[in-house]
Amino acid sequence: MSLKTQIDNDIKAAMLAKNKDELTALRSIKSMILLAETEKGGSGDIASDVEGKLLMKAAKQRKESAEIFQKEGREDLAQKELLELSVISRYLPKQLSETEVAEELKKIMEQVGAKSPQDMGKVMGIATKQLAGKADGKLISEIVKKLLVS
Repeated sequence: MSLKTQIDNDIKAAMLAKNKDELTALRSIKSMILLAETEKGGSGDIASDVEGKLLMKAAKQRKESAEIFQKEGREDLAQKELLELSVISRYLPKQLSETEVAEELKKIMEQVGAKSPQDMGKVMGIATKQLAGKADGKLISEIVKKLLVS
C-alpha cells in the first residue's frame, strides 16, 4: 500500500474518531505529498524514497519548531508540534541507533579509504545516500567527524 493511500485511510479513521490533532498532522503530510506530485516536471507519482525524504523533512521541521517553542516558554505550541511529530514518525522507517550508524559509517570509510578529516566529503556523499531515511544527516555528520579525527 502506498503512503498516500495509507494516509487517506488514516485521515478517514481520524475523522470518524473525531481526533482533530491527528487529523491536522495527517492532512499536513497529505499536503506535502500532493505538492510533490504536482510540482513542475513531476510525473504525478512520487517514488517511495522521495516520500521518505518528505517525511524526514516534516519530522525535522516539527522537532526544531518544538525545541524553539520550548526555549520560548510556549509549552502549548511545543506539545502540538510534538504530537504532529509522533504522527509523522509512524510512517518513517525504523531509525538506526548511534552505534548502528557508526558501524555503517565504518564500512563506508573502508570502501572509500577515508583516513583523515579531508576525506569527509567522500564519506558523507555515500553515507547520506545509503542511510537516507534511516538516520538524521546531522547525526551522520557528527559521527563521521568523530571517526575521522580519532
